[in-house]
Amino acid sequence: MTNVDSNASLSEGGEPNHLVSEKAGTSADVHDMARMGKRQETRRNFRQITILGFTMVVLSSWEAILATSVFALGNGGTAGLIWGYFIIFIGFGFVTASLAEMASMAPTSGGQYHWVSEFAPRSCQKFISYIVGWLGVLGWQSAAAITIYLSSNQITGLIIMHNPTYIPKAWHGMMIMWAILAVCFLFNTFFSRKLPLVEGVIVVLHVAGFFAVIIPLWVMADRSSATDNFTLFVDNMGWNNVPLSTFIGLVGAASCFVGVESGAHMSEEVRNASQVIPRAMMWTWLGNGLFGWIMAITFCFCVTDTMSVLMTPLGVGFMQVFLNTTGSTAGATVLTVMMLTIGVFACVAVMATNSRQLFSFARDKGLPFSNVLGTISPRFEIPINAVYVTIAFVTILSLVQLGSSVAYMQIVSLGTASMITTYIISISCITLKRLRGEPLLPSKFDLGKAGLAVNIIALIFLIILWIFAFWPTSPNPTVDTMNWAVLGYGIIIIFSSVYYFVRGRHSYAGPVEYVRKSA
Repeated sequence: MTNVDSNASLSEGGEPNHLVSEKAGTSADVHDMARMGKRQETRRNFRQITILGFTMVVLSSWEAILATSVFALGNGGTAGLIWGYFIIFIGFGFVTASLAEMASMAPTSGGQYHWVSEFAPRSCQKFISYIVGWLGVLGWQSAAAITIYLSSNQITGLIIMHNPTYIPKAWHGMMIMWAILAVCFLFNTFFSRKLPLVEGVIVVLHVAGFFAVIIPLWVMADRSSATDNFTLFVDNMGWNNVPLSTFIGLVGAASCFVGVESGAHMSEEVRNASQVIPRAMMWTWLGNGLFGWIMAITFCFCVTDTMSVLMTPLGVGFMQVFLNTTGSTAGATVLTVMMLTIGVFACVAVMATNSRQLFSFARDKGLPFSNVLGTISPRFEIPINAVYVTIAFVTILSLVQLGSSVAYMQIVSLGTASMITTYIISISCITLKRLRGEPLLPSKFDLGKAGLAVNIIALIFLIILWIFAFWPTSPNPTVDTMNWAVLGYGIIIIFSSVYYFVRGRHSYAGPVEYVRKSA
């Protein structure tokens, strides 16, 4: 172990923050883990720059807004996409600040369910944190599934672009997803120690790729009317209510920011986590958010015919825009492959985040087979069993698209609604403490007197978003087009509640029970 002045830095309060060891991190990390009653089992490989790269790649907002643009184009049109994204961007600023403050107070892989356990009223903290833990697992598992699905669609689109006679079969898409899963598996197991370096390289591509995509769109694309793009809201799905249609379209933009707390779930692998994680979250929100809004505006100016983009034979709207812009299959391919590379490694990062959240909840005895899922591999120094389960879950879930790709896409709404619920509950708990005038834990990202206002605005924004996450994309839905996210959401709530009363309440104490009250 090392503890020398050359390895020291100053915390925000001015106290020395010594490096204790490569694995344990700084003295602040050691203190935080001891206060939370957790044992340091993983290696703190991530530094300030590498965790920022990791979180930037997880969100990949400019890539995500292109991939999910069909939601807003169908409900709200180009003006709905531009201003809807901007509203989501600003709203998530308050959400991210609220979550970042809690991440600094309790830097643990558990994230939301741990924060609820510490901040909720004593009478209900155990049950509520248990439900939040299950919703967090559902949300991140869904995020892994949909990220991989979007990447597989781009590969299918590339095949069609080069071979217009190709007719994709459902099982083709499933096999492509499995190939991407294999990449995720390799980088989350054998190459796990290289993950900070890999994601650092990919974030360079993420930033460079933004300019590589946007410059051709600015220079080469035919442009639609600025007036129409910024002022014309359109109901393309037949709701006969433009404001309602626009609100429904917000869900696509929201998926570009859901997961902004990903760095918090990697806290136990980040050096000086209580200071580094909240700043990484805020810079990720700001940087990705601005990139995403600029890309949304640019994309809308390049959509001269909305319906042709929505109905493209390539199956991916932005690829049709690339093809129209460059007038070249080769040019569109280069731009798409760049996005695909970023997307695949976003899948890798989401898988890593997912497994840490799953491991943490299992460590606190919140899941079946917790003794298996809540362990760290001595060889890899990561929760390898949680990685295996995540891979298996997404593999099984990929079978859904054999029956209906529409049903699979509705996982977007399911994951978004689940994650938004965890945000609402955790922010509500700290809001209640502020309203009651109860003391809060020390934070290196303290919202101060603005904290209550920030928390309340975040809650109002999230509740509105939560409501529309369950709406179908078009009126009078059939069995195939109905948004079944509400069914999956309800099943998880019911199952976790029943499991809690049958077994969970006997095994799950909640993280707060391990916290050192005298710390």
